[in-house]
Amino acid sequence: MKADKSDELFLRFMSILTLGSLLLLLFRKPPIKDWLVVYLFNATTNTILDNILVSSKILSYPVRFFPKVFNTHILFDFLIYPTFTILYNQMTEKDKLGPIIYKLLYFVVPMLLIETWAAKKTNLIAWKKWWKWYHTLLGFVFKSLITRSVLGLVNKVENKQNNVNNV
Repeated sequence: MKADKSDELFLRFMSILTLGSLLLLLFRKPPIKDWLVVYLFNATTNTILDNILVSSKILSYPVRFFPKVFNTHILFDFLIYPTFTILYNQMTEKDKLGPIIYKLLYFVVPMLLIETWAAKKTNLIAWKKWWKWYHTLLGFVFKSLITRSVLGLVNKVENKQNNVNNV
């Protein structure tokens, strides 16, 4: 599929916006270690899952950066979703389960709406086979909660080690 100029312009705009946001979010408030853990875990798992979905021909990205090198949407996998995840984790850092879940909707619903729009109106993403909007929604929710849980586990292990070292 030939790339539409507006699709490429949209990708460039999102790259600049997300890079600026990512830099501000990473240094917004301590502990920076937590936000780096969230970023790295999210970006790594995005790449793995996206490769599975693309190689299974469930999703495709007709217009993307570096199409000869990557079959996946590296802007979303490495920048957009990890940036949203950092912001989500910062906003829910001290929350209990209820607020963690309802605040997640503030992040996944806009991402879902944008992806649904992109699948219908652009060449940025194509849903194939049986993939529907609710698969994307469930994927965002599940993946974000797993990332949040991994951060909690890392902090729990770190606190336990600090307590042992202080005794």
